[in-house]
Amino acid sequence: MAKTKFQVGNSVISNESIPYFIAEIGINHNGDMNVVKKLIDAANATNWDSVKFQKREPDLAVPEHQKGVIRETPWGELTYLEYKKRIEFGKAEYDEINSYCLSKPLDWSASPWDIPSVEFLAGYDLPFIKVPSAHNANNELIKRCCELEIPIFLSTGMSTMEETDATVNFLEKHSNGEYVLLHTNSSYPAKNNELNLRLIETLRERYGCLIGYSGHEQNLEPTVVAAALGAAVIERHVTLSHDMWGTDQKSSLEVNAMYLLRRRVISAIEAVGDGVKRLGEDELKVRHKLRG
Repeated sequence: MAKTKFQVGNSVISNESIPYFIAEIGINHNGDMNVVKKLIDAANATNWDSVKFQKREPDLAVPEHQKGVIRETPWGELTYLEYKKRIEFGKAEYDEINSYCLSKPLDWSASPWDIPSVEFLAGYDLPFIKVPSAHNANNELIKRCCELEIPIFLSTGMSTMEETDATVNFLEKHSNGEYVLLHTNSSYPAKNNELNLRLIETLRERYGCLIGYSGHEQNLEPTVVAAALGAAVIERHVTLSHDMWGTDQKSSLEVNAMYLLRRRVISAIEAVGDGVKRLGEDELKVRHKLRG
């Protein structure tokens, strides 16, 4: 049965907690560890809880019909497979990421896109593992993630409600109940009128588990609304600049926006309150003044 309160790293996530903030670096680093460290520094400075990456074995993860497609890249003209290999991090880089995050301290994790990548990530003491929308129906990968016995965050993008039913049933059978479904629209960038944020409430009522939000919109307001609707986890892509090369940069938050978003989310949650009618200290003073 799904748990609605559990530990993730140094944080406890629940329906009553401030959301757990994940800065999705993803592949926005373009293979440059200097960019990675600057974004880790940014996440730490803006009080986000975690950074996250994407881990692939490109020969397995890249679809066959995409492997030979030619792309213009900062490193010249490459096939899509060559490009993916060019920016993929291995053990040396992840060891450095692990050490750098521990020095803050700041949580980190990654989304595995294939079974060897799950095995690779199992070599680190991760606070959670993330199943991306592209693999939220991949039962083999989900089962292996469950076997790590750490919390699972799973994005629901590109899935019908019936497909999500099947995924949740699978998680109920194979996980320890520590999982969060992230409402997601997998367009990059996602249009506001297609976000359908009330699905956060629908998913919570349907499955009784913690629900989060992984946003790909270009502005801040939808994520603030998602938090006000009860998202227990917030994930947004982050970048040093929208002008950097890469498909995810435009739908990512720059550093100042990371600071603004967290502040606005907390302000919105404070304003929403708990729905219990009470008179605060300041209102009682006004009551006494006007009513005696």
